[in-house]
Amino acid sequence: MSESAPRILVVDDERAIRRFLNTALSAQSYTIFEAESGQGAIDAVKLHRPDLIILDLGLPDLDGQDVVRILREWSRTPILILSVRDQESQKIAALDAGADDYLTKPFGMGELMARLRVLIRRMANPTPDPILTSGPLQIDLTRRQVRVEGKEIQLTPTEYDLLRILATHAEMVLTHRQLLHEVWGQGYTDELHLLRVNMSNLRRKIELDPSRPRHIITEPGVGYRLRLETPPSS
Repeated sequence: MSESAPRILVVDDERAIRRFLNTALSAQSYTIFEAESGQGAIDAVKLHRPDLIILDLGLPDLDGQDVVRILREWSRTPILILSVRDQESQKIAALDAGADDYLTKPFGMGELMARLRVLIRRMANPTPDPILTSGPLQIDLTRRQVRVEGKEIQLTPTEYDLLRILATHAEMVLTHRQLLHEVWGQGYTDELHLLRVNMSNLRRKIELDPSRPRHIITEPGVGYRLRLETPPSS
């Protein structure tokens, strides 16, 4: 096993799930550690220093959301929630607690692997590129310039701040509360209408077809994600 292989901690109280993920991820050259409880997860993070954590919420001793909060007091290791809990409020709570992404069971290995690759890329490149390109969209974070098909787009300061935050967390789900807090401040975290209006205006400016957005993707009831388009291979 290569010493540079990403180290993943799988936290789930179901032995069958741990065994399945261990086998599937080991086949992709990941180094896998396991824990079956919340306290076991905390201890394993301290002991093994994993690069990424896959965490179930339904643990026998601590709720997964509490595990996220405890870890976030001293660790920035990316956390992917993998849980049967599919209610929007539960997804929002886990993301607000500090999780980086959320996937519900049952899940497809293709989608899980894609999300892991995104988190691992972010882990390897914690500082975003100054110029982000996705299809016809280009965001220059140093010059605060946005272009679509080479044409500069004029955004309001609020619209740019929304796009900048999505860009610096590209492919990650940001909750409504996170976006409202980052752009408007603590006192606006419940002003969902304010966010929707500005997001709609932003989409009209950067999307080729705002009715079918290809860049700013809505995660229903949860928040938004900036999707990056991979350039076609030559």
